[in-house]
Amino acid sequence: MIRLTQIKLPADHTPEMLTKKAAKLLRISPEEIRELHIRKRSLDARKKPELFYSYTVDVSVKKETELIHKLKSPQISLCKEVRYRFPKSGETVLKERPLIIGTGPAGLFCGLMLARQGYRPVLLERGSAVDERQKKVNAFWQGGALDMQTNVQFGEGGAGTFSDGKLNTLVKDPLGRGKLVLELFTEFGADPSILYDHKPHIGTDVLAEVVKHMREEIIRLGGTVRFDTQVTDLLTEQSRVCGVKVSFADPQTGAPVEEEIKSSVVVLAIGHSARDTFSMLLDRKVPMEQKAFAVGLRIQHPQKMINLSQYGREEAGALGAANYKLTRQTKSGRGVYSFCMCPGGYVVNASSEAGRLAVNGMSYHDRAGENANSALIVTVTPEDFPEGGALGGVAFQRKLEEAAYQAAGGKIPVQLYGDFCQNVISRKLGGVNPQMRGEWAFGDVRSILPESLNLALMEAMDGFGHMIRGFDRPDAVFAGIESRTSSPVRIWRDEQFESELRGLYPCGEGAGYAGGITSAAMDGVKVAEAIARRFRLDEKDK
Repeated sequence: MIRLTQIKLPADHTPEMLTKKAAKLLRISPEEIRELHIRKRSLDARKKPELFYSYTVDVSVKKETELIHKLKSPQISLCKEVRYRFPKSGETVLKERPLIIGTGPAGLFCGLMLARQGYRPVLLERGSAVDERQKKVNAFWQGGALDMQTNVQFGEGGAGTFSDGKLNTLVKDPLGRGKLVLELFTEFGADPSILYDHKPHIGTDVLAEVVKHMREEIIRLGGTVRFDTQVTDLLTEQSRVCGVKVSFADPQTGAPVEEEIKSSVVVLAIGHSARDTFSMLLDRKVPMEQKAFAVGLRIQHPQKMINLSQYGREEAGALGAANYKLTRQTKSGRGVYSFCMCPGGYVVNASSEAGRLAVNGMSYHDRAGENANSALIVTVTPEDFPEGGALGGVAFQRKLEEAAYQAAGGKIPVQLYGDFCQNVISRKLGGVNPQMRGEWAFGDVRSILPESLNLALMEAMDGFGHMIRGFDRPDAVFAGIESRTSSPVRIWRDEQFESELRGLYPCGEGAGYAGGITSAAMDGVKVAEAIARRFRLDEKDK
């Protein structure tokens, strides 16, 4: 294949124009191009309102080497595609089926990869299957009681199911795992544009269907997925894991039932909010440590304002709702940056514990909502935590979430930015109408965060207002608290991805080794590889 880079076309171009432009660069007719695959696409808005797409494409033609030598252009080169290869099985016989705790991206992808190699994994999920999960979450958003086992954080698909479904990652990918993850997402229902868009996203509505299809594939291949089944303890023997203890409700009576499931391979893909599981692991002396993460607030602006800034026009059309990425270093030395920006999205109540409140951002695939929202977050370190120990970050999160819950009587607390600066509770809205999933009320948002973080946010907002006109408008809507940006702990593992408690494989974002859907999925693939390199199936299981 020949790779062509920096192909620029008007934003409203047709597919035929891309083929013609590629042919022109190669000095051949469009009919001579056998195949054309888009590898990358990014929007060039430097000359707005004139907008261009910049493409990298791979094409197949006759006599490729000869053609490259003839043209001698920096835009044209031979490409050798990296193809992902799953490793060969090891020599140690795996007598029991591997257990995977959690069905977020890490757990699902680990389970899928093992299932496709015949290992018949058992996936255990404390929350409900995605269809039932959506019903429970919607009921909570409409004023119902919080289900502490099934919510925005827990259930099939993990926390990412109720998000924008962004798939960009900064993880280096020399072995093709990232591409594999995107290809698998498309296999199970995601839009193929995620394979080449600079900032790919799936959307919460599509992602829910994707994870369902992945689960169905795991089951078809001999795996088992058990929902509403919480792992409450590890079974150990001579510094090795030998299984787990689970709790679930009897399907007939609803009475709690405990069960032991034996396995010498247990994957911990528990997500960043499994605080009770972190405590259990600590009690079991599984090595872990506190780590830095970030906290902050959600801000909402009219999407048309963001479109105007980024595109030079209010209506996005086929371009889709505009996004942004902002960073600012403050005088105090703290960095403030946008996180999980949701074009045309909603701020959602993402709580998972009684008496505590957390928020997140969510977009549907079409990103057609009235507002843009993003978290504005500040990195916090163990020096900021009120308690020491491995769970010091958890204690800090809980303190902030308790303050957020109290700020508006259990509803999402909202404060206009101008009132936030003046330290007064808002009484009425301005030109920005909050787009929420969950009940909200005016409250003292400024009281939630330590004042040092509030001052950092306000200083950054002043700078952001120079980057995007109107970003610091007084009627922009603040809501909080954004406390679940990443895991507050790191569970130790060695180069073979194994804990000191042998047979235990910490995995994904909850274990402190990922920071988003794609990186978590890639880590799940890595752990599946590690298990396969070591173990082979018992002959009777083949």
